[in-house]
Amino acid sequence: MTKINVYGLDGTVKEQITLPKVFTTVYRPDIIKKSFEVTHSNQRQPYGSDPLAGTRHAVASVGKGRGMSRVPRLTQGQAAALAPNVVGGRRAHPPKAEHSWKEKMNKKEQALARNSALAATADKTIVTARGHSFKDDVTLPIVIDDGFEALVKVKDVIAAFNKIGIYTDILRAENGKHIRAGKGKMRGRKYRIPKSILIVSTTDTVARGSRNLTGVDVTMPAQLNIEMLAPGGTAGRLTVFTKSALHKLGGAK
Repeated sequence: MTKINVYGLDGTVKEQITLPKVFTTVYRPDIIKKSFEVTHSNQRQPYGSDPLAGTRHAVASVGKGRGMSRVPRLTQGQAAALAPNVVGGRRAHPPKAEHSWKEKMNKKEQALARNSALAATADKTIVTARGHSFKDDVTLPIVIDDGFEALVKVKDVIAAFNKIGIYTDILRAENGKHIRAGKGKMRGRKYRIPKSILIVSTTDTVARGSRNLTGVDVTMPAQLNIEMLAPGGTAGRLTVFTKSALHKLGGAK
């Protein structure tokens, strides 16, 4: 089994430990992508138009023999209405609220996707290919002493990341923030922000000290999912575990 370093808050190597067995899972980008897409599909909010939309008109057809098209026309005027092919008419096949967007995936496939994405966090080639920035001499995944869980100030978290050599990844996310192309910027999602470090801790205390860091997410071992480990369906996120959180993954399958 692979040995990795456990870093202190001062950036020094405290000890070396063995990675849990889950990190030997084979890398399956196809299963990871499938699991991500199924997860997102099941989060879609049903939507649809009013069944009566475009039909609230007093209309009648003029019949044949008048040298004009026989589309429904307003009884108070000659404008066409109601029909799908006319201005102001209803849609021919509108979206329906009863349509189901749910997709299914086998439980064993879901577990394989999660464990495969978890194992990818220990592969420098995959993490680098995802665009993350870190020192060449650090071991992945990054494991920090349990004292990290008690940090509640942003400056303390930044100091620890600086000494370990991974704060440059947060700067990369800050510099990558940009205005979204398209209409999404009018719908409450104006900016696109790259994902940076994922912190896995046994408590949520450290979330207070990292909530203002760009692209940083904090979670617990039991809450690890494919969206956090492989944002966008691409595995290899730069992940920081506390020593206690890593031990809790020992029984993962």
